[in-house]
Amino acid sequence: MMDKPFSQACENNKAAILEVLKTELTDSRNILEVGSGTGQHAVYFSKHLPHVYWQTSDQAQYHSGIRQWLAESMLNNVCEPLCLDVRDYAWGETRYDAVFTANSLHIMALKSAQHFISQVAKALPVGGRFLAYGPFNYNGGYTSESNARFDLWLKQQDPQSAIRDFEMLDEYACSARLNLAGDYTMPANNRLLVWQKSAAQDEVGA
Repeated sequence: MMDKPFSQACENNKAAILEVLKTELTDSRNILEVGSGTGQHAVYFSKHLPHVYWQTSDQAQYHSGIRQWLAESMLNNVCEPLCLDVRDYAWGETRYDAVFTANSLHIMALKSAQHFISQVAKALPVGGRFLAYGPFNYNGGYTSESNARFDLWLKQQDPQSAIRDFEMLDEYACSARLNLAGDYTMPANNRLLVWQKSAAQDEVGA
């Protein structure tokens, strides 16, 4: 059997992310993680959040690594990975109390990021949360020199990849009835953004 995959970035940021999740997911039970990658986050978070059921997902080539982490953990509140590509049409038809993603918005095309956010909104009930971890630009500028260098590297790997502007993502989110509920400072010049789904106009006061 191949060695299970390992991400140093996940190891570095998991504790800081967990502190936010402990607050933001107090009333959430069913969580979808989009882009589970190695599976490290899923195992760590589900171990420390025993009240949740953590649904992993990613493209098929990452499933074997995720399954290795899940098998070794022997946890009963983290689920086998779903095959999910954010570019697919209407993947957000199953309801979850919250959707979490880490370091994914900057590696997808901007159009895919917009579609992703719209599908997240469809997967959430009123009051459900969308949590997105990663680097973001504010007011059209980088928050650090290291983020500027990282953005250049991203674009060299794929011209459609880039650190996303918070304001544009927030505009997409607002259009999908997701209102900003938190913006947390994270290690290594990253942020953890939290949006919460609001009721539609015809549902208000119903």
